[in-house]
Amino acid sequence: MDFVFDLLQGTGIAAAIGIRPFLPVLLTGALASADLGVDFDGTSFAFLEAPGFLLGVLVAVALNYVGERRLGQPRVEPWMLPIAVALGLFVAAGSLADNDHPVIPGMVAGALAAQLGFFAARSLFGRVRRRLDADAQGALPVYGEGAALLAAGASILFPPLAILVLVALAWLLAGGRRRAGEKYAGLRILR
Repeated sequence: MDFVFDLLQGTGIAAAIGIRPFLPVLLTGALASADLGVDFDGTSFAFLEAPGFLLGVLVAVALNYVGERRLGQPRVEPWMLPIAVALGLFVAAGSLADNDHPVIPGMVAGALAAQLGFFAARSLFGRVRRRLDADAQGALPVYGEGAALLAAGASILFPPLAILVLVALAWLLAGGRRRAGEKYAGLRILR
């Protein structure tokens, strides 16, 4: 049962990292440093709670924020996908390594969950952005970061909630694809 909880925890954190990659990693590292819910000490993934790594992630948060402000259009960029997958893979594997479980299932689940989070967030924010004015679009990253932090925190403190995170992301992704199909079906009727 510990294996399942650790896998759920890692998968939920990885999905949150897929939504917005940097703040969930900071939260996880901070909680791991305090040994609250997760701990990477004594594993190959101890770097995830090392001060130098967390400082680097903090710099990435600042650079991403400045970049979004400079572009004037906050969005989920394609270059974030490999970063999210790598971070999700490491965090999910580290969650399993914490209790000496094999890390390969965590790596696979973490990579897949990060992709799910990325594509669901990209789909949702893309649809919502088209309907908002420029001022309201500026708040989208705040909502994304909040959702990612909530998903990561819930998955760390109560791992079964990761199931809800994954189901919600899959539902958002499927809903976006379904709506895109309905839009084109409506256009065919007009012919």
